[in-house]
Amino acid sequence: MVENTVQFVPDGILRLATGLESVVWRSTYRPPSLRPLGICHSIILTNRIVGTELAGTMPHLQELSDVPIADRIRNLRVETLSDNWYVLRKATFDFLRRDGVWQTQSREAYDRGNGAAILLTNAETGMLLLTRQFRYPAWSNGYEPGLLLEVCAGLLDADDPETAIRREAEEETGYRLGEVRHLFDAFMSPGSVTERLSFFAAAYHADQRINPGGGEAGSTEDIELLEVSLNQALAMIDSGEICDAKTIMLIQWAALRHDQERLS
Repeated sequence: MVENTVQFVPDGILRLATGLESVVWRSTYRPPSLRPLGICHSIILTNRIVGTELAGTMPHLQELSDVPIADRIRNLRVETLSDNWYVLRKATFDFLRRDGVWQTQSREAYDRGNGAAILLTNAETGMLLLTRQFRYPAWSNGYEPGLLLEVCAGLLDADDPETAIRREAEEETGYRLGEVRHLFDAFMSPGSVTERLSFFAAAYHADQRINPGGGEAGSTEDIELLEVSLNQALAMIDSGEICDAKTIMLIQWAALRHDQERLS
């Protein structure tokens, strides 16, 4: 292993003296501590040289984690590939990697808007209220039952998350909810889908039902309702009968809360 002396210079050129030859590695980024003009700095590395680029992570470049991500993206170009039901876009950009190299990357992102989901618990019995409906994407990907067990959920459209989940609860379950509790937000598939989901929980009472539920009138929704206990729901996760991510997350949240209350 060869120790390489690296000198940071104000113009962003890193000069590497390997003892065998001198190579120049160009970067537009300089660590924050070295940005003032006229300041140079030397460090010792044990990284391998490949061509004229430094392979591996340079200690000072680990400071990139403190750099706003917008400063690590340049030459951003976005094109719309599809705008039928939702929007599919392709973005091409240069990204400053942690090793200091600008790399051209391309990503596609499906934008269907943000959403909300809620775990409904019967205030009198403690049963959980779930929905069951046909999900074509799951069925087309080999999930033969086709009908997924899920918590009540939907897109925000133009509403805030709480307003949206109250609307969805009325449409899907028929219950007009009282107090709802916001739990957390999560990106469900950040590698390809822009959606951020807001998670809620609420209790419901029999006298809060204002319609039969089953989905928005005049829509293509065909939703069945069923109540299960928390233990049944956990067993359904183990068996694979419940295989929807948002539903699993909320059921696991309920199980953790139940354990904490039991131990307190």
